[in-house]
Amino acid sequence: MVFKRLLMAFGVGGPSLDTVLRSPHTRPGEFLEGVVELSGGDHEVFIEEIAVCLASAVEVEAGDVEGTAGVEFARFPVTGAFRLGAGERHSIPFRYPVPLQAPITAARGGPLPGTGVGLRTDVVIDHAPDKGDLDPVLIHPLPVQDRILEAFARLGFALKHTDLEHGHLAGTAQQFPFFQEIEFHPSPRYAHEINEVEVSFVADHEGVDVIIEFDRRGGLFTEGQDLYGRFRAAHADVDRVDWAAQVDGWIAQALERHRGLFGGYGHHGYHGGHGHHGGGGLGETVLGIAGGLAAGFVAGEIIDEIGDMLEGDDD
Repeated sequence: MVFKRLLMAFGVGGPSLDTVLRSPHTRPGEFLEGVVELSGGDHEVFIEEIAVCLASAVEVEAGDVEGTAGVEFARFPVTGAFRLGAGERHSIPFRYPVPLQAPITAARGGPLPGTGVGLRTDVVIDHAPDKGDLDPVLIHPLPVQDRILEAFARLGFALKHTDLEHGHLAGTAQQFPFFQEIEFHPSPRYAHEINEVEVSFVADHEGVDVIIEFDRRGGLFTEGQDLYGRFRAAHADVDRVDWAAQVDGWIAQALERHRGLFGGYGHHGYHGGHGHHGGGGLGETVLGIAGGLAAGFVAGEIIDEIGDMLEGDDD
């Protein structure tokens, strides 16, 4: 793939730049490899730096106003300062490390709707970058993420949409100021009580935190509420686990635990960057422990609140 543009900051007759990617396909923790091709213009120019970066559009909230903002979340220098003579050509190779927590933009053989990530080549001139357009890249899931997404499909959950939201998933080692939500329509089994299911991943070198949020339908005398569970899946377990059974267990345990403990569903938000969400509670703790015991390898997060809640329970 070749992405060509003129460096407008140098004016008419300035140099041009081509970014050539070996392949637009990659995974978190892998690399994007390519070459930056520079062609000198009519006169010599001084270039301070060339860098490539990944960026995307992120949903943000400010009070009651919602919108999107472009966010650059990883930057990699290709070269330092040098002079480019008139008509001179330079080929500068790069090998860009894709962060483990980069959003997923492709899965199950095609692009995911809603989330787009692009590679941009910046040329720094007079301390200011001449920013190029975003050229799309396809970031495929890690193997364990892929197994979990496949499990949702096998269980009858249909992919609805994906997006990036500004905020923080409480209790995770989140690297960037945003997180990805992969939204599913409910399977027929749960359609009578769930509007949608949202899945988020926070990956590291050992495994992935899996955050599952359920948008529960309201009843005749109850309002719709959100509930969620947080689980841990190890990279080493990718081929050792029946993921359809595991995900089905997570979902069933979530719904059953919240019904049994609260006579309905508790509201346990987790997006630290949103004012209407709070910390985790007893329901998610028991949910996590139950899911972990059932699988033998996954543990829910133990929330500090549980001690206070039990101390105040005379029964």
